Amino acid sequence: MDFGLVLQADPPASEVVELLKTAERAGFTHGWTFDSVVLWQEPFVIYSRVLAETSTITVGPMVTNPLTRDWTVTASLFATLNEMYGDRTICGIGRGDSAVRVPGGKPATLERLGEAMRVVKELAEGREVDMHGTRVRIPWVREGSSLPMWMAAYGPRALELVGRQADGFILQLADPYLTEYMVKAVRAAAVRAGRDPAAIKVCVAAPAYVCEDTAAAVAHAREQCRWFGGMVGNHVADLVARYGEHSSAVPEELTEYIKGRQGYDYSHHGRAENPSTQFVPDEIVERFCLIGPVETQLERLMELRDLGVDQFAVYAMHDARESTIAAYGERIIPVLS
Repeated sequence: MDFGLVLQADPPASEVVELLKTAERAGFTHGWTFDSVVLWQEPFVIYSRVLAETSTITVGPMVTNPLTRDWTVTASLFATLNEMYGDRTICGIGRGDSAVRVPGGKPATLERLGEAMRVVKELAEGREVDMHGTRVRIPWVREGSSLPMWMAAYGPRALELVGRQADGFILQLADPYLTEYMVKAVRAAAVRAGRDPAAIKVCVAAPAYVCEDTAAAVAHAREQCRWFGGMVGNHVADLVARYGEHSSAVPEELTEYIKGRQGYDYSHHGRAENPSTQFVPDEIVERFCLIGPVETQLERLMELRDLGVDQFAVYAMHDARESTIAAYGERIIPVLS
């Protein structure tokens, strides 16, 4: 199992760079950042510095979207970094949440997302595509360049698109039941599309908070990670709006908890003590996140690995960021990597 570290691109950018350098030394293989350029700094500028000061870690957004940048710009950004530092980038992509909603937009359709994935990957890997009736190719991309395209998804149509087209699947929660459910859906879609389901990488991304196994420590960790249930709830609310509160298309183990949701304030997006996330019950925090001592986290991670998860990406937006990174590097990654 590989391990990634997910950060927000908060200023100063030098702190993000140093944390990802620390992560590489600890054995993390991937460094991810949010890509929401109103709320945080431009991640591709930061990636260049990270790649220049590291040697092995792969970097990319968790996740970008088809709307923030022109697809040729996105492809060229990845291709430029790969030309400068070797193929050490990865494209996590989805329909868009804060990046498009904060400036007043709406998430992309799945049709647009699928087309964007195709165009960005083809261009970044040096192949020609049709854009608006014009044949386009980036002529300086070196032969053999690679850009893995990993798509974030929850709903049935999105999972179908992952299985049909993406190189990898990003699931932003660490609940074993839902992981098994969604990985099966992706693999079944891959089979229907004539693809090898085992070739699609699976990344589970969620907060991990390493703490003592005491009631007080666990309660504090839950409060530090409750924001994540609110962030996931933005996507779940979209599913409920499309499919209804009770639908065979979406498991109630995912949708039921947002009944008390009363809107969402993006000014606190992805941050501990987000006041918009008090509706998230303790049970969901513990199901969706990894909280507790190393032994408890190893048990969950082994369960996820047995379900086919190739990478666990640690969201580190809490007050134990450095100690959790250290604990993973010293006691978890050596066991599972």
